[in-house]
Amino acid sequence: MKKSLSLFSFSFFLMITAQNLTSYVNPFVGTKNMGHTFPGATSPFGMVQLSPETNQVPYAVDGKYNPETYRYCSGYQFEDQTIFGFSHTHFSGVGHSDLGDFLVMPTTGKLNLEPGKISEPKSGYHSQFSKRTEKAEPGFYEVFLDDYGIKAELTTSDRVGFHRYTFPKSGESHIILDLMSNIYNYDSKNVWTFVRVEDNQTVVGYRETTGWARTKKVFFAMKFSKPFKSYGRKRYEKVEYNGFYRKFNENENFPEFAGRQIRAYFDFDTEKDEQILIKFALSNTSTNGALKNLDAEIPHWDFEQVKTETSEKWEKELSKIEVETLNENDKKTFYTSLYHTMMSPILYEDVDGKYLGLDQNIHESEGFTNYSIFSLWDTYRALHPLYNIIQPKRNNDFVHSMMAHYDQSVHKALPIWSHYANENWCMIGYHSVSVIADAIVKGTTDIDVSRALTAARNSSNLKYYDGIEDYLKYGYVPEDKSSSSVSKTLEYAYDDWAIAQIAKRAGDKNSETKYLTRSQSYRNVYNPKTGFMHPKLSDGNFKKEFDPMDTHGQGFIEGNAFNYGLYVPQNVPEMIKMMGGKTKFSKHLDEIFTTEIADKYIEKNEDITRDVGKEDVAHVVPTASEVRHPLHRARGIESTHEDVILAVWRVGPAVEVERVRQPCQQEALLGRRIDAQCAVLTTATDVCHPVWRAGRVDADHKGV
Repeated sequence: MKKSLSLFSFSFFLMITAQNLTSYVNPFVGTKNMGHTFPGATSPFGMVQLSPETNQVPYAVDGKYNPETYRYCSGYQFEDQTIFGFSHTHFSGVGHSDLGDFLVMPTTGKLNLEPGKISEPKSGYHSQFSKRTEKAEPGFYEVFLDDYGIKAELTTSDRVGFHRYTFPKSGESHIILDLMSNIYNYDSKNVWTFVRVEDNQTVVGYRETTGWARTKKVFFAMKFSKPFKSYGRKRYEKVEYNGFYRKFNENENFPEFAGRQIRAYFDFDTEKDEQILIKFALSNTSTNGALKNLDAEIPHWDFEQVKTETSEKWEKELSKIEVETLNENDKKTFYTSLYHTMMSPILYEDVDGKYLGLDQNIHESEGFTNYSIFSLWDTYRALHPLYNIIQPKRNNDFVHSMMAHYDQSVHKALPIWSHYANENWCMIGYHSVSVIADAIVKGTTDIDVSRALTAARNSSNLKYYDGIEDYLKYGYVPEDKSSSSVSKTLEYAYDDWAIAQIAKRAGDKNSETKYLTRSQSYRNVYNPKTGFMHPKLSDGNFKKEFDPMDTHGQGFIEGNAFNYGLYVPQNVPEMIKMMGGKTKFSKHLDEIFTTEIADKYIEKNEDITRDVGKEDVAHVVPTASEVRHPLHRARGIESTHEDVILAVWRVGPAVEVERVRQPCQQEALLGRRIDAQCAVLTTATDVCHPVWRAGRVDADHKGV
C-alpha cells in the first residue's frame, strides 16, 4: 500500500529494510526549551529511560510554584553544560511531570554528597561537560564529565539500564546513588526509601514517592562489575524515632538503609582508564522481580552487545515505515519523529508477567503484555490509530492494559491519564473509549466487545468526574459549574460517538441509539448569534463576557473558540451546515491559518499554546484520501489538529496545495538546521496526526 504527499511517499511494510534507519534519528531533537524530550538511552516502549539530569529544579520556591520546573519536565535542557547524574525513568514530551528515579553519578576526589547549584561549578557532585563530547543515538548516550575525567556511556535493555564509566587513576573513586533526586521535586515527595547491600557487588531496594502519581513505588536491583571497597549513606530528614537501630553506625558499611531522604555512595580504587560497569534493573513488584529482570535480560557484562541489540530493536521498529524523500534532511526529520512515537506507553511488567495493579496488588498478565503511561488526551486522536497500522499487536496489548486498569479501578473507570499503577486524572474526556473503539472497528484487538462496552458505559457515567453529572443533566457542561466546559462537552460528545460504535459491534441497539443521541451534545453549546461554540451557564443562557480568541476562562482548555470550536469529528458535515455552510466555514478555516493571536490572549498559558500557528511551526498531514477516521488530526495544539484535515477534506484541492504543501516545504527548511539552535520536535504524548509533527526550537521559539 502506498500513499503520497507533496514531499513524501510512504510505503508501509513489516520487514527490516537494508537501510540503517537509526542513523537518521537525532535524540537531541526537542530537548531545548519546552520540547520536554530526553536524549538518553531507552529501547522501544522500554521500562527504563536512562538519561542525564542537567539541573535540579525544585517544584516550589518559598511555598510558591516555580515556573522554571516546567522547563525540566524531562530532566534535561540542551543549553545546560552541567550534569547532576543519570536517572532511570523519564517522560517524553509531557506538559507536567514526575519520575527521575534512582540518580547515579560517578565522581572522583573527596566525597561530596551535595548536588550543588548549576550556577556554582564544583559546589557539589555535579560536573561540567562540553557539548563536543556529548553523543546520542537510539539506545545509546555518551558524555565526558570534565570535573572528574570520567567518560560516561549508557545503554539499556527493556528493563535494565547499563552504565559504563571509564575512570582515571584514583584512590577516591565513587558511585553516588541519590535517592532524594526527583523531577518535579519537593521536600515531601519521597514517602520512603529502603536499600539492602546484599554483597559487595549487589544492592537492591525501592523508593515510594507521592507526586503526579499519588502512590508510586519502584524497585531496583543494582550490580557492579567490580566489588566496592566501602560504602555508606547519609540521611537528611529529621529522625524522630529510630528504635534500637541507634545501636549501630548506620552511616558507614551498614548493609541496610531506610528513611525518607537518603543519598548513598560506593567507593573504589581505580586505575587509569579502568571501567566500572553497573547493571541497574527496575521492577514495579519487588526487588526479586528486579533481580529476575536483570538476570534474564543482561546475564553478562558485554556492554557493546547490549548496545547493538537495542540498536537492532530500534532498527526493526523504524523499518516498519519506509519513507522516500527529496533529501536526507527530510528523512532525518521523519525518522526522528517516528522514534519519538515509541517512547511510551512503557512496558510495565516483569519478565514473569507480574505487575503492580491500580489496586496496588500484584497481578499477572494473561494473554497480553501490560503497559503503563497512557496520556490519552494527547494520544487518542492519531497516535493510537498509527499504532493500529504499525504496531497492531502492541496496540492490542495497550487495549488489554486499559481493560486491566478498569478491572482494578475502584471507580470502575477506564484510564484517563495513568502512569505507574496510578490514575492522575489529568486533562479531560474519557478517551480510552476512543482507542478501544478504533481497535475494535479496525479489527486489531481480540478484546471481548461486550465487556468493552460495559467498561465504556461505566466510564462515561462516572458522575463525580469532571462535570459528567451536569453533562447528563443538561446535555452540556455548564461553565458556572465546571471550567473548560465547552471543551468537555465537545470531547464527551465525541467519546459518546465512539461508544456508539462499540455498541454497534456488540449488537446493542439501545446503547448505540442512546450514545448517538449523546454524541449530538455539541449542538447545545453552539451559539448561532456569535457563530462559535460558546460557554453556556446552568440557567440555559450563554456567558455574556465572551471573546472567541481568548484561551483563558472562555470554556476551553489549551485552545479557544476560534480553533477548538471546530471539534466535532464525529459529524463534520453537520458541523459545517450548523456553522453557516461550506463557504462561511471555508472562510473561518482560512482565518485560522492567517490570524495572529495577540499575546494578551495566551499570556496565562504555561504550555506551548502561544507557538501554535506561527509561520515557523509546520506539520505534515495525510492527504484527503487518508481521512477515514476522525482520530486522524493535524495542526497545532492537540485539540486543533483537525483544522488542516478539515481544509483538505471539505474545502478542496486548492486548499490542499496551500495548507499541506506549504508546511511540507517549511519542514524541509527546518530539517536542515538540526543543531544547537534548531531542532525538530516530536513527542510520544504529542503526536496528534498519523506520523509526525515538527517545529523550530531556539531562544525565541519554545517548540511544538
